[in-house]
Amino acid sequence: MQIPAPFDYVRADSVDNALALLDRHGAEARVLAGGHSLLPMMKLRLARPEWLIDINDLYELDYLLVDGDTLRIGAMTRHTALLNSDEVQALFPIIIDAEKVIADPIVRNRGTIGGSLCQADPAEDLSTVCHVLEAVAVVRGPKGERTLTMDEFHRGPYETAVAQNELLIEVRIPIRPGIGSAYEKVERRVGDWAVAAAGASVTLAGDGTISHVATGLTAVGLDRNVTEVEAVLLGQVPTEELFIEAGRLAGLACDPLADSRGPVDYKRHLADELTRRVLRRACERAAASTSRTQS
Repeated sequence: MQIPAPFDYVRADSVDNALALLDRHGAEARVLAGGHSLLPMMKLRLARPEWLIDINDLYELDYLLVDGDTLRIGAMTRHTALLNSDEVQALFPIIIDAEKVIADPIVRNRGTIGGSLCQADPAEDLSTVCHVLEAVAVVRGPKGERTLTMDEFHRGPYETAVAQNELLIEVRIPIRPGIGSAYEKVERRVGDWAVAAAGASVTLAGDGTISHVATGLTAVGLDRNVTEVEAVLLGQVPTEELFIEAGRLAGLACDPLADSRGPVDYKRHLADELTRRVLRRACERAAASTSRTQS
């Protein structure tokens, strides 16, 4: 039986209270949200915090709100809330695609978007989704709030720009007219981490060309946005030949490791094929969105 090292526990009742507790207890304090990443690490004693600061009562961080041309998501918003949101489905179906393949209902009922992003696991689905949607992270600390792009927020595997005495409080996603998005994942069994996954967001101009595009890969050893793919797509009319070329470039750009989930060649093949699929679906959704706007 795996048992964590001894620790003290305190339940925060507000964001300000949580920040004060983090500041007071220093480097040995960790935040507990959903707990699905932290608690297993504690049981294996890979993480040994002296203090756990539980933020599950911070309902002020549990919300979905369209504010002008931005979707604002509180950091304590559960996966289930995102999955069941008609507004999210209409604006960003890529989020729904990803939420459907994140773990299982038990995890989705407790896990939060903030916890997922702060874990910064290279195989984590919502991190890729937020990179592709060019989301902005809002972080609060003793000196106030600051906003970070996803590239600034994620510094590397399991590392973010959130300081020890700060909290991620909100994720902001820009809403673009005519945007379409999609995510697809291959896993060994339902709810598992990805063998490989891909995401894309595409905006079509009035003449049908791609005016804005972002693509990303999960779990194949690459910073999540695939700039080589984006460069070849921009300004082009979507065609199957273009998707094939984009997939080829994605397969070449990634740098997967051989492990129990598969050999390198297999993962490169998945990066290629999944990139084609998500671009195809994102373009279809962008075209449908443009048609609805014009009608």
